Order: sequence, then structure tokens, then C-alpha cells
Amino acid sequence: MTRIDKILARELNVSRRDARQFIKQGRIMINGVMVKSVDEKCEDNAEIYVDGKIISNNKFVYIMLNKPKGVISASDGKGETTVVDLVPDDMKRRGLFPAGRLDKDTTGFVLLTDDGTLAHNILSPSHHIDKTYIASLDKPFDDELVEDFRGGMTLNTEELLEADIEGLNEERTLAKVVLRQGLYHQVKRMFKKHGITVVELKRIKMGSLELDENLARGECRYITEDELKLLFE
Repeated sequence: MTRIDKILARELNVSRRDARQFIKQGRIMINGVMVKSVDEKCEDNAEIYVDGKIISNNKFVYIMLNKPKGVISASDGKGETTVVDLVPDDMKRRGLFPAGRLDKDTTGFVLLTDDGTLAHNILSPSHHIDKTYIASLDKPFDDELVEDFRGGMTLNTEELLEADIEGLNEERTLAKVVLRQGLYHQVKRMFKKHGITVVELKRIKMGSLELDENLARGECRYITEDELKLLFE
């Protein structure tokens, strides 16, 4: 059981004071019954309505975003557009942040949540959640690069985990890359070691959960609990 004013503050991104004001104004209903007390508590699976419109009643939210170029993977871009800025107001919550980052010029799957525990599990090196990318290259890659990727190359002094790579066209200028860690500019640096520049980079999958192909760049949707399980398969 959770206080209704706390749920309203969380789901509507308002203060607890404003939430209590909504209750006093008779704007809130739980399971078809008007809420009369600001102290009222609510079951986790109850239907909550504000001005006749149902709202979410989930402890945490999980959002899949198809990130476009030029957007910062952060909660505060210090004047620049962030992935959180792209979330519609009716989906926003306090504390929403990206679980993992994409470079500013990299596109694709970003997971946004307010669940710090889940984000930690996804980002923890001990879990090694696979991240799958499509890379467009300025020149073909060869078998030596494939062996280096799969053998666990060294960048500077850091030993990398093995990465999978597969050519997607005959010229080998389009590649699918699967990483099991997430270092700064890792994909680009791995190719650069072999004299190849990544022209375009898109993340298409986290774990076994694929980016929804119906999401245009800049669009997002909620992720279901069943879909979240695919992250850890």
C-alpha cells in the first residue's frame, strides 16, 4: 500500500503539495471511487484516474528510446538536448535517466528508467549484458580484425572481452558487432586500431531485447516486464 499523494507526485512529476491539492479539488479517483482524504493509501494494482484519465501505477518505469544523432545520453545536457528531453511529458518522472550511454553521434536503443537497481545490474561488468550494434565503415574489414575482435584485443593497456563481428554485405563495409562491455567509444576505437573509421553506428539490441523497428528516431515507448527479462537472457 502506497499513499496516493506519493503516487501522484511520482507519476505526474509534481510536488506532494500539488498532489494533495488535486485530491482536495476532487480530481482523483481510485477504482471508480473519488478520493476524499490526502492520507488515503492505494493498492499497487489499483486503477488511478486524474480528471477522468487513467495514469500509470508502477513503482518504476522502463522506456525504450530510439536515439537520434546530436542528442546527449544524460539527464542534464547543460544546454544541449538530452535523451530525457525527448520523453513526452506524460511519460516523464523525476529521477529518469539513461541506463548506459550512447555517443552523441550514435543512434539507436537507449533504455531510460528510474530503477537504479536494474540499471546497476545492466551496467555491472559482472553481468556482461550483450549490446549489439550495426556499424557502417569507410573501408572493408579483414580476417585479422575478426580474429582480434573475437580473441579479446588490447586497447592501450586494457584487455577487452571477446566481441563478435559479422559482415552484413559482400564488401564487408557493414558489420554487426556484439560487445560484452561498454568502454568509451569502444566500437570506434576497436575499428580504428585496424585503420578503419566507423561512419555510422546504431545500437539495435540490449541482451535479447531488440529495438522496436516501429519507433522512429526520437520516439519512445514503455518496455514491459516480460521484455525486461530479455535483457538478461
